[in-house]
Amino acid sequence: MKAVVQDRYGPPEVLYVEDVAAPVPKDDEVLIRVRASTVSQSDTHVRAAHPFFWRLIAGFRRPKWRTLGVDLAGEVEAVGSAVTAFKVGDQVFGQPRWVGAHAELVCLREGGVVAHKPANLTFEEAAAVPDGASQAVATLRVAGVREGQRIVIHGASGSLGTAAIQLAKHMGAHVTAVCSTRHVDLVRSIGADEVVDYLREDLTRNGQSYDAVIDAAGKYSFAQGRRALKPGGIYVATDGLRNFFWWFWTWRIGDRRLKFAAGRRNKEDLRFFKQLIEAGEYRPVIDRRYPMDQAPDAHRYVETWRKAGNVILTISGEPGT
Repeated sequence: MKAVVQDRYGPPEVLYVEDVAAPVPKDDEVLIRVRASTVSQSDTHVRAAHPFFWRLIAGFRRPKWRTLGVDLAGEVEAVGSAVTAFKVGDQVFGQPRWVGAHAELVCLREGGVVAHKPANLTFEEAAAVPDGASQAVATLRVAGVREGQRIVIHGASGSLGTAAIQLAKHMGAHVTAVCSTRHVDLVRSIGADEVVDYLREDLTRNGQSYDAVIDAAGKYSFAQGRRALKPGGIYVATDGLRNFFWWFWTWRIGDRRLKFAAGRRNKEDLRFFKQLIEAGEYRPVIDRRYPMDQAPDAHRYVETWRKAGNVILTISGEPGT
């Protein structure tokens, strides 16, 4: 089978397509022919080992994960002897335990993060769901978002941000989305109640205050966002070492808190997303699509930080589209 691989850390040029041995499913695993995956910011960070701490996770001197990719959608090619929930030919979507989805064949545990694909999505659309949605729901839970609250999603046009807008609206929150001029219409179209163009106005000077501010892109800071919080409000960080000082400070002093959130992959959330999608309450946002052999170009685009929603990597092609 073919897979996108890397043998060293570095720029997008370290990626190339290679013939590798196909995996064989264990008794409790399904073998999936991957039709589509995504290229995420996490993929670019791991590829380059930047920031440096990624080496502590992915291998200090060289990558222990040759193949990246955190989302997938495809068809079940084979099942292990103990598998009962899936059969050959089933269309599925989900996430590997760590990475590895940029390959034609991937094995996932039956009890892992894999579910039947929403009937109303293509493979490419389904691949754009798991990672962004799981991160988004994690931030909303940390913020304690509930019906009637007023929240801000900063960096609202990315994979996490576009998912967070839709999930927050499902929870009954009033959503103010912060993004650049080029993405204003997009975030309005997926449900944002108000939009702040950060190139033209300062969120903290609009005279409003909020129950929570979520930094969906990891580019904001508590030092900036706290001025927009109500007393007792919560600022949710998804990245940024600069926020660790504020986390410690707000834990002891003041009535506005900083909390960190990270996506937690689980089957229950994936099934929840499937229900929302089939009910017409959630739709993934796709910016660009690249074939497998153009993975370096996909990484370059993601690293511009200009993508809206998700960047798709087509792995095996999608029949009928």
